[in-house]
Amino acid sequence: MQGFAASRQVKLRFFAAAAFACLLVPMARAQAAPGSTPLGWWLEQTGRAGILIAPCGAQLCGHIEWLNQPLTPQGQVKTDIHNPDSGLHGRPICGLPVIWGFVPDNGGGWSGGWIYDPDAGKTYKSVMHVQADGSLRVRGYIGIPLIGRSEVWTRPPAPLTPCNGAK
Repeated sequence: MQGFAASRQVKLRFFAAAAFACLLVPMARAQAAPGSTPLGWWLEQTGRAGILIAPCGAQLCGHIEWLNQPLTPQGQVKTDIHNPDSGLHGRPICGLPVIWGFVPDNGGGWSGGWIYDPDAGKTYKSVMHVQADGSLRVRGYIGIPLIGRSEVWTRPPAPLTPCNGAK
């Protein structure tokens, strides 16, 4: 019986630590710089694309508006070839909506949104928040935020020239 009690105590400590960690996530979000906003230009984690986040009514949306390499090796405009809807395969990556539906949440971040991954042709539920260092943590997930993947986007060091010619 003593082994059972010790095992139970270890499990209780684990769950208490996990619960405490869950409490720290909203606290970390609240530590973002006052007035920080996800609006404007962001380089996604690999630096291959620049996303411009702007208001869409009462929500936030973002489109790919800059590409490090806008053409394929064959010199063609990159298109949404991985989209599960074959009718959208000819859609240019430049100008492609990749995030939408975000509204402010109580923790100082943005939730209720969706993110599209053009490399995989998949759409995920998403949350995002500006971190204390000024970067943007974007998390795409299936079902609950615990089951997903996060990326950290950064502000570009110099102005980006939109690939579609828009300002």
